[in-house]
Amino acid sequence: MQVYNTLTNRKEEFVPIEPGKVKMYVCGPTVYNYFHIGNARPFVVFDTLRRYFKFRGYEVKFVQNFTDVDDKIINKAKEEGITAPEVSEKYIKEYFDDAEALGVMKADVHPKVSEHIPEIIDFVQTLIEKGYAYEADGDVYYSTRHFHDYGKLSGQNIDDLESGARIAIGEVKKDPLDFALWKARKEESEIAWESPWGMGRPGWHIECSTMAKKHLGTTIDIHGGGQDLTFPHHENEIAQSEACNDAEFAHYWMHNGYINVDGKKMSKSLGNFFTVRDIREHYSGDVIRFFLLSGHYRSPINFSDSLMEQSKQGYERIATAIETLEFLMANGTDEPIENEADKLAALDKHKEKFIEVMDDDLNTADGIAAIFELVSDINHEVKDGTSKFYAKEALAKIKELTDVLGVFSQEDEEAGLGDDIQALIDERQAARAEKNWAKADEIRDKLAAMGITLKDTPQGVQIIRN
Repeated sequence: MQVYNTLTNRKEEFVPIEPGKVKMYVCGPTVYNYFHIGNARPFVVFDTLRRYFKFRGYEVKFVQNFTDVDDKIINKAKEEGITAPEVSEKYIKEYFDDAEALGVMKADVHPKVSEHIPEIIDFVQTLIEKGYAYEADGDVYYSTRHFHDYGKLSGQNIDDLESGARIAIGEVKKDPLDFALWKARKEESEIAWESPWGMGRPGWHIECSTMAKKHLGTTIDIHGGGQDLTFPHHENEIAQSEACNDAEFAHYWMHNGYINVDGKKMSKSLGNFFTVRDIREHYSGDVIRFFLLSGHYRSPINFSDSLMEQSKQGYERIATAIETLEFLMANGTDEPIENEADKLAALDKHKEKFIEVMDDDLNTADGIAAIFELVSDINHEVKDGTSKFYAKEALAKIKELTDVLGVFSQEDEEAGLGDDIQALIDERQAARAEKNWAKADEIRDKLAAMGITLKDTPQGVQIIRN
């Protein structure tokens, strides 16, 4: 398997630290609001990577944090007249609601900053003792110039960084390039913890370094996140972790590309800012996930109504094939059909293609194309009906690959048709038996308006949800 490593700017063979096991850390949300479609991309991409590693036989330990201590959370608490912990707990709950809708599995560990304060303080203290950090009026800063490899992830030159660096009002750091590891409390109302430097709270960058070390060890296989985190967040994580631990922090750094909206950068000021909660009012979580995986994860993708509709159509193409096979599993012939074992074996070429492209830096776009080709071949074989055995085996082949992408893998909570819809279907069947075609057609049209298509086949009536 090849993955693109931001650290080396090339695709490399993935070789885990421990054979057969993957230790993976992905930056999670700052929980002060609903997450937007741009935030959703890394959640879906790295959930898919995790699923693919498992599909390929790896044991994966996946850690994704919650930043529940942050200026944005403090400001939100002031706006809403509640405490910072109340804000973060509210939006952690909302995160899980949206993430579950997108098919994003829970991490093996979801560490919170607020639960790791002693470890963070110890980490900062070690950096001070080793000469990489210093205290100034209750704040603690990382001395960037002391880490000679600074800039190796993002390709930044420290001299170029210096020319644009400024010291903000209220900061007492020695060098404009230094960044905060610990922040002294400014107001009594701010959330804070006792430390050797007085009451305060962690800086943003130190959180992930500490939590990754605690839950995965000093060196991990993969660190992932959005492209926007490469600098300064991930650059600073490397500086902190490698200075503290005297060991490489992560062997592979993987970053997904940006999402634009109608060709423009997403921005509240432009009115093109969309949360996943907003989008779910118009599209299912599965369709949103399908859209996010329809392009290569490192490439920028454009979010628009027309592209979402295309994704919906592609999703429904596979959904229809699945529904057809489920119908045939119940209504197909009991007797085997000639050569169907050979025909099923011939479908394995699509799984081989899927693995080939997914092994090439998680190419989900071509992975979806391989599934479409599988569906086309199956549709050709079942257009005139098939045996229950073929339908069952063909469905398993589709589900095996769609489960890797995280679509069609959730139980449909609305699987039942409902008494009103079932009554209409029964009424139409009665009208057809009485050869009352006008009434049967009228009921069919009424069901279509309710999102239910009835397809009359030699095996019986197939029900398709639109």
